[in-house]
Amino acid sequence: MDTTQKTTENPQMPNRAPLMRTVATESDANPGGDIFGGWLLGQMDLAGGIHAYTYTQEHVVTVGVEAMSFHKPVFVGDEVQFFTEIARHGTTSIAIRIEAWATRKNGEQVKVTEGVYTFVALDRNRQPVEYKKVA
Repeated sequence: MDTTQKTTENPQMPNRAPLMRTVATESDANPGGDIFGGWLLGQMDLAGGIHAYTYTQEHVVTVGVEAMSFHKPVFVGDEVQFFTEIARHGTTSIAIRIEAWATRKNGEQVKVTEGVYTFVALDRNRQPVEYKKVA
């Protein structure tokens, strides 16, 4: 999928298991009941980091976020699911495309956010290290 691709009016949830799922709670929301964007970004970072680690089997750190788009709000009580795929990879870095989908209390499923996170593999001295694809 091209990172410049626009979301359609009625996108379909990916037909695969999400890498991660969580429920948005009141402690993640502003007084109006909307979940903070920073909370959602952090959850996406966790999902992307899990995928990057699984692929590289190396310690990875986030070095960039690109093409981030917020499409719909997340509300208290929504189950949020994170779908990941490799966008591109090099010898020390890997970019993970992440889609976040919310399942509303009424069962409606909506794409709420998408973006590409870039991770770099580090050695024990916290220096970039080449990794071998293992997953």
